[in-house]
Amino acid sequence: MIISHKHKFIFIKTKKTASTSVEIALSKICGPQDIMTPINEKDESARKSFANISAQNFYIPLNQYSKRKLLSYLSKNKKLPLRFYPHIGCREIKQFVPKKIWSEYFKFTIERNPFDKIVSLYYWREGDKRFGNIYEFIRRGGLKGFSSYDIYSIDGFVAVDKIYRFENLSFFCEDITKRLQLRNPLQLPAYKAKSLHRKVRNYSDVLDEKSIELIKIIFAREIQIMNYEY
Repeated sequence: MIISHKHKFIFIKTKKTASTSVEIALSKICGPQDIMTPINEKDESARKSFANISAQNFYIPLNQYSKRKLLSYLSKNKKLPLRFYPHIGCREIKQFVPKKIWSEYFKFTIERNPFDKIVSLYYWREGDKRFGNIYEFIRRGGLKGFSSYDIYSIDGFVAVDKIYRFENLSFFCEDITKRLQLRNPLQLPAYKAKSLHRKVRNYSDVLDEKSIELIKIIFAREIQIMNYEY
């Protein structure tokens, strides 16, 4: 997740959508006051190499807590200050940034065809080795907590200004360049996080009819708002 005061945007990081590569690209245009959440050691090294910057300013200042929230956290013995974290959702971000920032900054995220996303997840989590087939992987909870919709929505409603498609990241780079009025075109790094696990590229070669129906149910909201098809 990135909150850029320099360019007045909030990047909401979703799962299995090239979001780490996007995050690294955006880090390159960030300033010293911007908020960037930590990524794993290997990805952080790639960010440092590509953007010459690392995670920063991700602890939430105590002056951003309401009295009610602060008392609630103290009563639960939560360690303070809290931190912004990579896949933090809109609801939490909104709680911990000034209203002016939330209302005025350009908020955006990346979404991906769920049929393709789940096949990517299946191999990334070694579902082929653990379950033998993708239907068993899904049926036995392999997708638990993996809906990106809950990250970029609040109370069931989309809370970002723009959802870009994973399938068209070139447009994403062009559009962000124009919106933020960047001097140089935004470019994704050659480094691709988590890209070496997938064994089969075409998702239709992996999914069976039962798996397709489960994905349609679990990701009905994403399919509807993005007009995704199998």
